[in-house]
Amino acid sequence: MNFVSYVRCLCAKFLRSSELDDDMAAEIRSHVQHRADDLERSGLSRAEAERRARVEFGGQVRFTEECRDAFGANLLETVFQDVRYCLRIFRKSPAFVIVGVATLALAIGANSVVFGVLNGLILRPLNVPQAESLYGTEYGTDLGFQSYPNYLDLRDRNRSFEDLAAFKFLLSGVVDTGNDPMPASGFMTTGNYFDVLKLQPYIGRFFHASDEHGPGSAPYAVLSYAYWRSRFNSERSVLGRIIQVNKHPFTIIGVAPPEFRGTILFVSADLFIPIVNQQQVDGEDLLTPRGTNKAIFESFGHLKPGVTAGQAAADLDRVGSYLEKVYPHEFSKGPSSIIREGLAGFSRPARAFVTALMLLAGLILFAACANLGGLFAARAADRSRELALRLALGSSRSRIVQALLVEAVMISLVGGVVGLLASSALLKRLSVWQPFPDAPIHLPVTPDATVYIVALALALLSGFLFGIVPVRQVLSTDPYQIVKAGSNARPGRRVTLRDVLLIVQIAVCGVLVTSSFVAVSGLLRSLNGRLGFDTHDTVLVGTNLASAGYKGEQIPTMQKQMIAALKAIPGVDHVGLVNNYPPLVYTAAFATDVFKENATDLRPSNAMIRPFRYEVSGDYMPAAGTKLLAGRDFDWHDAKNAPAVALVNRDFAKRVFGGPALALHRYFKLQDGTRVQVVGVVEDGKYLSLTENQKPAIFLPFLQNPASQSWMLVRSTRDRQQLIAAIRDKLRKMDSGLLVGTETWNSLLTVVQFPSRIATLSLSVLGIIGAMLSVTGIFGMAAYSVTKRLKELGIRMALGAQRREVLNAALGRAFRLLAFGSGAGLAFGILSSRVLAAIVYQATPRDPLVLTAVVITMALLGLVATWLPAQRALSLDPVALLREE
Repeated sequence: MNFVSYVRCLCAKFLRSSELDDDMAAEIRSHVQHRADDLERSGLSRAEAERRARVEFGGQVRFTEECRDAFGANLLETVFQDVRYCLRIFRKSPAFVIVGVATLALAIGANSVVFGVLNGLILRPLNVPQAESLYGTEYGTDLGFQSYPNYLDLRDRNRSFEDLAAFKFLLSGVVDTGNDPMPASGFMTTGNYFDVLKLQPYIGRFFHASDEHGPGSAPYAVLSYAYWRSRFNSERSVLGRIIQVNKHPFTIIGVAPPEFRGTILFVSADLFIPIVNQQQVDGEDLLTPRGTNKAIFESFGHLKPGVTAGQAAADLDRVGSYLEKVYPHEFSKGPSSIIREGLAGFSRPARAFVTALMLLAGLILFAACANLGGLFAARAADRSRELALRLALGSSRSRIVQALLVEAVMISLVGGVVGLLASSALLKRLSVWQPFPDAPIHLPVTPDATVYIVALALALLSGFLFGIVPVRQVLSTDPYQIVKAGSNARPGRRVTLRDVLLIVQIAVCGVLVTSSFVAVSGLLRSLNGRLGFDTHDTVLVGTNLASAGYKGEQIPTMQKQMIAALKAIPGVDHVGLVNNYPPLVYTAAFATDVFKENATDLRPSNAMIRPFRYEVSGDYMPAAGTKLLAGRDFDWHDAKNAPAVALVNRDFAKRVFGGPALALHRYFKLQDGTRVQVVGVVEDGKYLSLTENQKPAIFLPFLQNPASQSWMLVRSTRDRQQLIAAIRDKLRKMDSGLLVGTETWNSLLTVVQFPSRIATLSLSVLGIIGAMLSVTGIFGMAAYSVTKRLKELGIRMALGAQRREVLNAALGRAFRLLAFGSGAGLAFGILSSRVLAAIVYQATPRDPLVLTAVVITMALLGLVATWLPAQRALSLDPVALLREE
């Protein structure tokens, strides 16, 4: 029989089910009547003969089901019968259904949201052709960034990639389309960037490697689709138009396709320009130096057919060994690997963070299944008389188990749909959320088919998991004993499966609550802790003189004039300048190799320490609120032709010289051979991350190492808005074409605190969900205990038992389980929350306040959950109960 014939036969059997039922019923009646006739002829009355014939025949329902099974058309119809029966049962117990659906909706919704983030950031590749073979390189440094000359060697010497492209993120570009200069972000890319990605332009064309003929040779710009629509109103006549990027002309030659935002998943680029024009845009040459302090480029490409990820990583390692041998002073081989393109150096922290959230969300789902498993087991116990009667009437145990599983799956599917709808709405909001208004950041977490499939699978799996909990209870049921004894027998003292599930659920809640309090405590410490600088009463003024057309010696001259002008503003106490970025701003910090004073072999592998490096002005320390511990600060005499000097932090002084007092007037060498004298020691601080261990840092005079991009720190107790207006007015009078950004230091720290805030928020939400599940679980157990022991409690009260004794008899077991589960959860929470120290600054599970808060919270959850059952137990009327019995 072919498949089509089989389906037709099955449908025919299903459609003729009522006719089949009538035939079987008639056949059974015929057998019963024939036997009754025989018994009547033996001398029994007709009524007694029919009764005895039915008893001898046995359960008619069981025989009917067996006959239907033999005909092969029973499964689908019995499922529909079970669905209809479950709907009738649900109408009689809406509270149970609401609790079950809400529990699953919370758990599956939380898992769907976290999986949506995991899918968008980690699992789903870039939206480009043949993305499955597109990989980024982690090569040369810990974060995977590399200098441009190293990229060229890697491109030409590797044997694993079809071609390699590179790019650098442009954070502080200024685009002038005529008379309205505005900030813009984008990528400076190699000419083969779009060719490697296998993209086609929406309109116009892309630039290619053939357009590059040396520095400054390709003044072209490709706009992103979103930027083209917002800034140029989707005008196709934009092609051929000349715009100014940091005061340099670029011709618009094309628009990227709508689905392409760039090669960093969480960044939306405005435009793309060739990397050979980098010096024009940035004001400094980043294409020639090979040193690790210029390792700011990322590379990617498609693997050749047949090349595995392991082979490609080994190939990168081979090229790295070659570069380390040929350029020992500029290159130090770090770990080499390849990753899915889109996160590059951010892959490891993002993967670790999202994976941790996924594990916690999985605990939520496990707790929900334990909760519903306990409720279903209690519900099966309450329905024991009904189930026993069904068994006594001939229904098979497998048939009852099937009905219970259908009931569980129905609740899980409805809960899954509700949770999925809520999670989809939240993911869509997250995909358009911009946590930093001035930063081009977005989260590509729009839900797709994968998220829906996973949510459906979780719903089905959850239904089967908590649906099978009462199976053993049903299979071991003795229907005759239950019908004879009733369903209100006193529960035994042994530990049941429901007890175990409740303990597990409370333990999971304890883990989540502990982690939540640890994260909140760590975040509060980070907001009020000492960072090595004082962010209060400080305004940061960001400028990029290269974008305003300044070059060479014009840059430090203009910077000195700006410092003097801002110091002249009434109410300003200090003005300091730092090249590039201050500590903890945009998580940007650059490190440098430091060698002993008498070192002659200046290869990176021989460096004695690798501190963070900043170039600052003389008034920077008081402007930043950083304490000078020993020695002197910089002054204007520390200029380009003066002896090289440095300030170092306490950690550097301790590691290199043995302490702050021993560091003064001592020397060290930089990688270029410059011999630097330590003239001062400042306090330690945080430089790259709030969660970092203490790191060494050095501060060099900015006049000896000028850079076009800088931030000026203005410390003043004057009204902030008035101060910002005065700063803008002063700088506008100096140069009307200078684009100035003004921010408070606290507002810029939000980028660094963002992971801690997100971690704290996520853990808090998961903790609240866990607490809600714990409350429902404890409430269900307590309510069930009171219900099953109503007669016993009535007798105790009639014999004069005190209120405390009644409560202990009714709820003592629930409280003991709560205490045991809470203790286990607290212990596991302390162990698991150690991981938070890498995400949330100063997060510690050993804080007595945190532990006290967890204990109080778990106790309050227990009181809330047992309040109603306790009230019911205390309000019992023993006379009425005994009269009912």
